[in-house]
Amino acid sequence: MEKINFNEIKTPAYIVDERLLENNLRVLRSICDRTGCRILLAQKGFSMYSLYHLIGKYLCGTTASSLYEARLGHEEMHGKETHIFSPAYNENEFAEISRLCDHVVFNSITQYQKFKKQALQSGCGCGIRVNPQYAEVETEIYNPCCAGSRLGTTLDVFERDLKDNPDALDGITGLHFHVMCEQNSDTLERVLEHVEKKFGSYMKLSQIKWVNFGGGHHITRPDYDIERLVRCINHIQETYDVLVYLEPGEAVALNAGYLVASVMSVQRENFKAVYDGKEYEARAAILDASAACHMPDVLEMPYRPEIIGAKLPGELPYTYRFGGNTCLAGDIIGDYSFDHELEEGEKLVFCDMAHYSMVKNNTFNGIALPDILAYNDIRGVYPVKKFGYEDFKRRL
Repeated sequence: MEKINFNEIKTPAYIVDERLLENNLRVLRSICDRTGCRILLAQKGFSMYSLYHLIGKYLCGTTASSLYEARLGHEEMHGKETHIFSPAYNENEFAEISRLCDHVVFNSITQYQKFKKQALQSGCGCGIRVNPQYAEVETEIYNPCCAGSRLGTTLDVFERDLKDNPDALDGITGLHFHVMCEQNSDTLERVLEHVEKKFGSYMKLSQIKWVNFGGGHHITRPDYDIERLVRCINHIQETYDVLVYLEPGEAVALNAGYLVASVMSVQRENFKAVYDGKEYEARAAILDASAACHMPDVLEMPYRPEIIGAKLPGELPYTYRFGGNTCLAGDIIGDYSFDHELEEGEKLVFCDMAHYSMVKNNTFNGIALPDILAYNDIRGVYPVKKFGYEDFKRRL
């Protein structure tokens, strides 16, 4: 970070630091080396394909949630595995999906039967996503095991489908589950107890060659228990004689990027606010970066991103409530305190902005997309992608 001069950055702009990205990749690669498992990049979290040459040195391939993601991974991470899961496949797209992908995971036995012939003729490894009906995800919008979830097959439905068609699993070589979100390996350990209890007998079937633990593993977080993860992987591989896959997205790019923004305006009127039970005075400030457009997870998750040099509201003498320059009243990033009064044109650096930012941003209100930059020690800060009016226009 000390080699990046944020004051020289034209805002708004994302910057991905290749050094930090590579640190994450080394951690993930070490797990593959120790266990023999395979780790894939979940492109839904990070699909900056200009860096796939770097990611491909460490990871085993990509996983996709759509035809376009599958094509991106296949084309840009040359020679690596391409996997896909979708709640339902489009009949008009499936021929291309089966051509591009090494593994296709189906949401149900019914979906598998619909596309079975096409998938097997293309040489795809086929899997079923199962729902163990156990998760510890607190934010309901991210809970794959919520009541009425459309993601994965419960044991009751799984066994009912097998009763109706005893040969329904012919050609199935793997099982997949994804029930975690930004969690540690102690959660995985508890999840595996439920997966084994419900689906362990099916993992022992002779044709089952792999089990995919899905994503949501915060492996590159400083407090993550890697030793426990290694034990979990080894337990499943040794007990069931299968190969384990993991497909983190966020963990690949965790804490590897920034969003640089500028203060456009500071309102003169103070207002009273409360944070964590403490009252303080603040002023509203408008930035050229928007929560709604440029960091949607701030509103969806929700969470409060860190800003370099800022502290919690009320902790330092001057507190500001940052909002974007859209017409959405709720386009609020959060409250932050500083040791000085902010001025128009001052640069702010939001941390951990590589994952789930560029892939989810939008041009609501005609707000321009931030430029995408990267940094390495050879090239310094260099441009990857610049956006303009035509990018907004072509989306409509």
